[in-house]
Amino acid sequence: MTSFNKVILIGNLTRDPELRYTPNGTAVATLSLAINHRYKQGDEMREDVCFVDVVVFGKQAESCGQYLSKGSGAIVDGRLSQRRWEAEDGSKRSKHEVVAQNVRFMPRRQEGVAAEAGGSEGARGAAAAVDMGPPDFTDDDIPF
Repeated sequence: MTSFNKVILIGNLTRDPELRYTPNGTAVATLSLAINHRYKQGDEMREDVCFVDVVVFGKQAESCGQYLSKGSGAIVDGRLSQRRWEAEDGSKRSKHEVVAQNVRFMPRRQEGVAAEAGGSEGARGAAAAVDMGPPDFTDDDIPF
């Protein structure tokens, strides 16, 4: 039987990335993404949030550590993986996480956008119509 393991997530970081290095020098970044799902239930709008841990390796991990921070938006393309270990008390533990193959950084919202759109509530609908301009960095700033 053929298998297929592909995950694509768009969300915001819940904390700053943690960048570490393996003993042989490979960079490893761990991220935590919040993915919102909005839906209507009767006359009321509801929202669920799913928190997903992501692991990034190599140069991409270093880039994530340098350019991403809590609240940053990211698109993660990768595969689902399960880690298993034994806790100090002898119990067996497991955890699902996404091993990223590609991480794309989302442009940051400029602070003036909400004020121009008439406050934070009005900013949601109007932000798409406001020209956010180019990002604050150039191609030379990106290490990959």
